Amino acid sequence: MSDELLIEVGWGVARLTMNRPDSRNSLNPALIAALIEAFDRLAKDDSVRVIELTGAGDKAFSAGGDLSGQGLGGGDGMLVGHLGRARFAELLRAIRDAGKPVVAVVQGHALGGGFGLALACDLVIAVDDATFGTPEINVGLFPMIILAVLLRNVPRKKLLELILLGDRVSAAEALRWGMINEAVPRAELRAAADRYLQKLAQKSPVSMKLGRDAFYRVADLPFDAALDYLNSQLTLNLMTEDAMEGMAAFIQKRPPEWKGR
Repeated sequence: MSDELLIEVGWGVARLTMNRPDSRNSLNPALIAALIEAFDRLAKDDSVRVIELTGAGDKAFSAGGDLSGQGLGGGDGMLVGHLGRARFAELLRAIRDAGKPVVAVVQGHALGGGFGLALACDLVIAVDDATFGTPEINVGLFPMIILAVLLRNVPRKKLLELILLGDRVSAAEALRWGMINEAVPRAELRAAADRYLQKLAQKSPVSMKLGRDAFYRVADLPFDAALDYLNSQLTLNLMTEDAMEGMAAFIQKRPPEWKGR
């Protein structure tokens, strides 16, 4: 695994730390490749119940694409650059397809692609002095790829304000608009994140995967097709050992013992 990504696994939690603090954890090809590899591998690791994504240092979760040219593929020709940028889209898909909850722990500013990366996660816990935004328009660019994520997480008019003006919003405003789940003082960030991670790690992994996959699958389906698909997924859910164990444990007033199948 790349030195630009640190991985720690234990107690059902995998912690991924983007390790480029000197560049505010900007997304270069090596970091993107390491993240894709990590999410693909962790998706297949049954010992991992939940994934945390954070950044090194206290300045930024991620400042977005590496504007030095490495992150944008500017020095390798148009085709190579185009294909390289497609890897970021692949990363967003890898997060969606992880099969287990992904929690962004935002210990600093999340801007541009870093903002999109945070919102691609299922839950976002942030320090109360973090800021969020899409400043690309200020350097003659537009946040094209992350629009697919932003449109699914930010109210339309607020999103247009963000992407057209290029201004930042505070953690408090991001919380008010439903972009993040919690904003806490810096000293409380680790404890707040751990509360979410520990709760998530205690859930049935098979039910979590079925439900999370269904959530993202039906988000873009027509209403009738969504209902038909969800009915089939509920049938699959009811057939799992974990569902039967969960209902039995509820009746017997005891904690469930999940088998993951």
